[in-house]
Amino acid sequence: MFYKDKHILNILFEAIPEGVIIVDENQIIVAANHPVEKMFGYKKGELTNNQLNCLIPKKVHAIHKVHFNNFLNFNGVRKITHSLNLTGVKKSNENFPVEIGLNPFKIENKKYVLALIIDISVRKENERRIDFINTELEKKVQQRTADLHNTISQLKELNLNFKKEIKKRKAAEKKLKESLQKEIELNELKSKFLTMVSHEFKTPLSGILTSSMLLNKYQLTEQQQNREKHIKTITNKAQYLDTILNDFLSIEKLESNNINYKLTSFNLSTVINEVVYNANMLLKEGQHIQFPNNIDEFIITQDEKYLKLALSNILNNAIKYSPENSTIILEVSEKNAVIEFKIIDTGIGIPEYAQKFICSRYFRADNALNIPGTGIGLNIVKNHINNLGGNLTFSSKINEGSTFIISLPNKF
Repeated sequence: MFYKDKHILNILFEAIPEGVIIVDENQIIVAANHPVEKMFGYKKGELTNNQLNCLIPKKVHAIHKVHFNNFLNFNGVRKITHSLNLTGVKKSNENFPVEIGLNPFKIENKKYVLALIIDISVRKENERRIDFINTELEKKVQQRTADLHNTISQLKELNLNFKKEIKKRKAAEKKLKESLQKEIELNELKSKFLTMVSHEFKTPLSGILTSSMLLNKYQLTEQQQNREKHIKTITNKAQYLDTILNDFLSIEKLESNNINYKLTSFNLSTVINEVVYNANMLLKEGQHIQFPNNIDEFIITQDEKYLKLALSNILNNAIKYSPENSTIILEVSEKNAVIEFKIIDTGIGIPEYAQKFICSRYFRADNALNIPGTGIGLNIVKNHINNLGGNLTFSSKINEGSTFIISLPNKF
C-alpha cells in the first residue's frame, strides 16, 4: 500500500523536520523519513522492514509490547508528553532521550501507528546544566548564608533558600542597628561616669581640704565647737569617699564572681530596726520613715549582710530624692515563702525614658544629676538580689515618687 504512492509519501516525509516512522500492527517499520534515520544513525532505507524493537532499549521490550497492543486496541491519539522519560537506541547501541507522539490509523482494514519522534538530547543537556548551575548557585547561597551567620553574631537560623536569606539579612541589619545604638548608649554612660567620678571625688576632697585648712585657725579652747564642726565635715566626707570606693570594689567582686553568700536564720525585725536607725541619721528636715513594728516574731533565712545592703541603699535613695517634710514608707509581707519589701517615696521620680536604664551601672537620670550619687548602688543591689534568687522591680512617675520592691525567697 505504502509503495503505491511512494513519491508522494517521500515528499511528505522529507518535508517534516521531526523524525517520523510508521509501523504496522506487528511492530514492523513500514516507513521512516530521513530525519529519523539520521537521528538513530541508520542509512537511507535501512530501517524499513525492521522490527520497532531495534529502536527501543532491550530492558523495556516486553512491557513495550503490552503498551503497544493496548494503545493499538484503544485507537486513541497520544500527544507528545514532556513528563515521560522515554529513551531511544541508536544503531551504535547508544541510548538518548526522546519525546514521542503517537497516532493510530487504518488503511484497507490494516492498523498502523504513526510516531512523531523528537531527539531531546540537547534539551536534556541544557536541563542538566541548569540543574547543575542551580545546584552550584544553591551551594553559593548556602556558603554566603553561613558567612553572614558568623559575621552577625552567629544567627541561628539555617534554611538555605532565597526567602530565608533575605530574612537573615534583615535580621542582621536590625542587629547591627541595635549594636550601634547600644554602643552609642555605652559611650554616653562612659561620659556620664567620668563626669560623675570627677564631681563625686572632687567635691568631698575640696571639703576635706577646706576644713583641714580652717582647723589650723581654731586653736583656742573656746573655739572647740568650730573645730568639732570641721572634724565632723572631714569625717563625713571621708566616709562618703569610703562608700564610693566600696561600691567600686563590690562591682569588681560581682564581675569576678568572688562573692560567697552566707545563708543564716535571723529575726527580720533586727535587720529592719538597724537599717531604719542608720537611715534616720540621713533624714532631711521634717522627713519621717514609716515601718512595720509587728514583725518581732518574723524569722527569715537569707544572707543578712546583703539584705541590709539592699534595704539601706534603696531607703537611703528614697530619703535623698524626697523633699523635706515627707514620709518614706517601708512595708514587709510574705506569700508562698517569698518575702516582699516595698519602699515607697514621694520624691522626684524617674523619667519614663530613663526607667529602662535605671539599674544600669553608672547611669543617672537627668533630673538627678545635681544630687550627689554614683549610679552604682542600684546596679549592685539588683545583682545581689538576683544572685540570692530574688527580684528587684519598681514603678515611678516624675515628680510623684517611686516604689521599689525587693522579692526574696525565704529559704528556711
